[in-house]
Amino acid sequence: MDDAAENSKYKLLGFENSKSLAVIMVISTGKVIRIKLSELLKSEVLDNLNRSEIKDVYRKFYSGGTAPTAYEVNDRHERSWLTYVVLNLLLFALYIFTNVAATKLIYLERFDVVVTPGVFLYPLTFLIVDLLNESYGFRLARKAILFAFASNALIIILLSTTSYLPGLAGWKLDAPFGEVMGHVSSVLIASSISFLFSEYLNSCLLCKIKELTNSRFLFLRVFFSTFFAVIIDSFIFCSIAFYGTMPNSEILSIIYIQIAIKMCFAVFNIFPAYGARYLFKKYVAVVPAA
Repeated sequence: MDDAAENSKYKLLGFENSKSLAVIMVISTGKVIRIKLSELLKSEVLDNLNRSEIKDVYRKFYSGGTAPTAYEVNDRHERSWLTYVVLNLLLFALYIFTNVAATKLIYLERFDVVVTPGVFLYPLTFLIVDLLNESYGFRLARKAILFAFASNALIIILLSTTSYLPGLAGWKLDAPFGEVMGHVSSVLIASSISFLFSEYLNSCLLCKIKELTNSRFLFLRVFFSTFFAVIIDSFIFCSIAFYGTMPNSEILSIIYIQIAIKMCFAVFNIFPAYGARYLFKKYVAVVPAA
């Protein structure tokens, strides 16, 4: 079934096991209807559901309601989606913070390197996207990436607008504010482009490696997906954000340092990835007995 044609009329919301009912939403009106599983299998509604929904309908029907699925009404609409929202908010918060913090360069005298404050937290965005892919699939992870990207674009527009507004006469910070906002906007534009490319690459690689390894070896897909994504992200971001403001040699130095730091996080991300997957399976994805 073509993914583009999926769910044009109906959407499976869940099951009511006690009554052997499927909860269906009519997409055009938002109306929620309940249909017996035996009747659903004979109706045109089934033809419009996507493949995973059809599979779970058959699994639920032939198991007599005992087989667990991802569409349990008593659980999916509470902990599962709340966790999805929290992960989205974490991704957005980390993304915006690292972007704004990137406007300030700091010098670590002990290591003789120049970095941005956000470089230490930005790799966590790759971990969050990995968790979204692992727990909710590529489609919902992609929606989270696009949500963060769109939010960042909105912030760029708002900040750019404020720099053109007339300032209070005699306010000494008017000129510095406009200069800082101009730099922040350029950094946000650079980060938007790098974020979209790197996170999308991260998601695609993780899903492909997961498919090739038959969902085994979590550490391989977490490491390698992050490994290539941070290289793309560092080159795109630093090249756009700092081009023309400093010599190319210094920009390359910042790129190499960022890659080295993010690579360390690519290794350390493996451990929380296993922990998060365990917690998700135990407390979020658990399905109550029918």
